[in-house]
Amino acid sequence: MQAANNTDLITFGNWTLRVRASQAETPRLLVMLHGWTGDETSMWIFTRALSSAYWMIAPRAPHNADPSGFSWRPNDPSTFGKPSFEKLKPAADALIQLVDEYSASVGVDSAQFDIMGFSQGAAMTSMVGVLYPQRVRKMGILAGFVPAGMEALLAQKPLAGKNIFVAHGTQDQMISIDRARESMLALEQAGAQITYCEDEVGHKLSANCLRALESYLKD
Repeated sequence: MQAANNTDLITFGNWTLRVRASQAETPRLLVMLHGWTGDETSMWIFTRALSSAYWMIAPRAPHNADPSGFSWRPNDPSTFGKPSFEKLKPAADALIQLVDEYSASVGVDSAQFDIMGFSQGAAMTSMVGVLYPQRVRKMGILAGFVPAGMEALLAQKPLAGKNIFVAHGTQDQMISIDRARESMLALEQAGAQITYCEDEVGHKLSANCLRALESYLKD
């Protein structure tokens, strides 16, 4: 199925993906992770000015969300808004397997890839980066947070030498700016350098921060 924005909706194994292939001789892989109740279409609003050298994939999260959409962890009302490392880790491990198998099937080098996510997808992005730092080149954490339960891993400084892009709105009512700032400290304690964009918006990415994200992903 061909979409208006030049992407394809495909099924790969147990996954549903929206994909934009690249004609570049040596394309770079960009993995995009939607937030809670989102789906494989949610992240494409951020891609309009990104390099055509990117081979982009946006997977649909494996669990149903309530009342609609999808989630990176099993539905559990008792932990609403607080998905933990333990709850998200199976999806992070499955994502790496997806990246390996999909990239092999299309002949794209994914020894190192770029990844960005929004909200719960941003939490997943931080998980993938911490669990598989050797695989991740650039990380975009958009209106997100670092999940609880990662303290021991972060203390090992798995993100040393990496520059991570973080964007958050000061008016965000879903994930507070204080929580975002705490998450940045956690990333810095894990060894990362932060490129930070903050703007007076709610639970979304401002135009200024979108331009900053595009600049971050340029090379």
